[in-house]
Amino acid sequence: MGQEEQSSVGVGEEEEETREVVEKEEVETWNQRKQTLILEISSKLIHGDLEAKIEAARDIRNLVRKSSSSSPSSSSKTRSKLGAAGVISPLVLMLCSPNPDARQVSLLALLNLAVRNERNKVKIVTAGAVPPLVELLKFQNGSLRDLATAAILTLSAAALNKPIIADSGAAPLLVEILSSGSVQGKVDAVTALHNLSTCQENSTDILDATAVPPLINLLKECKKYSKFAEKTTALLEILSNSEEGRIAISNSDGGILTLVETVEDGSLMSTEHAVGALLSMCQSCRDKYRELILNEGAVPGLLRLTVDGTAEARERARTLLDLLRDSPQQKQLASAVLERIVYDIATRVDGADKAAETAKRLLQDMVKRSMEHSMSRIQQRAASCTPSNTQST
Repeated sequence: MGQEEQSSVGVGEEEEETREVVEKEEVETWNQRKQTLILEISSKLIHGDLEAKIEAARDIRNLVRKSSSSSPSSSSKTRSKLGAAGVISPLVLMLCSPNPDARQVSLLALLNLAVRNERNKVKIVTAGAVPPLVELLKFQNGSLRDLATAAILTLSAAALNKPIIADSGAAPLLVEILSSGSVQGKVDAVTALHNLSTCQENSTDILDATAVPPLINLLKECKKYSKFAEKTTALLEILSNSEEGRIAISNSDGGILTLVETVEDGSLMSTEHAVGALLSMCQSCRDKYRELILNEGAVPGLLRLTVDGTAEARERARTLLDLLRDSPQQKQLASAVLERIVYDIATRVDGADKAAETAKRLLQDMVKRSMEHSMSRIQQRAASCTPSNTQST
């Protein structure tokens, strides 16, 4: 390497070292400035008048946002330091203020503190945030109600908070939002209800049958393989465990059909929940629900699910198919016997090592043929039910 090239490399290394030193100094300066800002914010919220408190709440949002632009770890540390500085209790008190601006900025600040911070979530609920948030869920003001719904959603993600929120009376108000809220409000309400449904042994205490019609409508409108559909079908499966819930599903316009469509087009989890709801209905009263489920063309999707679903979904689909047959008691073991026969054939053809793969391929082909046959029968039945054209007089 020539002298000129060596000189060039040396200059490059010096520039890199200088840049690293400058960046380190900038980070240290920002951290010191941030600590000073946190103390100022805390002092304003604890000792300031209402205008100072509102300004401090806005400062929290700006500080967290600026930290987030720096790095995720920096924003997490900022949230923790703000929570430790005593800002949460005065922010919770502001939720009860008659001043709309105070309520809104405190809600936004609390949301910023709670996101991705389990300790702050628990601190916010311990400080008494749930009752005023429940009151805000009753507001007709869309913005405040949406923010309160988002806050309930965020706080309900913490296991320690779930029983407190579940006992607060928030669930019926969240169900109302499923029908009358904004698009984002509905999404947040479903997720919050889903969070709460996992907090008690008897989750039906949280939901009642009034939740069924809006949940069915939301499931109709969304993509069946989305995370939103997974949460919605999970709630409908819970509701199908009560007689009132089952009646509400069957009475809802397109209720059973929507579950059947989810079995056909849903993700692994949404299909598992959808077939679980249909199975719960059929097991509760086969004579009442069997024809309703068959009339919506459930068989092809259930047959596919016996091959492609999760282990739980496959078992549920097989059980439901047995119930949908004319004589389920006589044919209860038909699916298992068929699988055993196919596996034995595959073992003789390809050997034990490849038997499972071959058997699955053969079953998939049988399911496909069965689905085509079932669809043909459904189309023929539909054609036979079409009123004949009458001559005009």
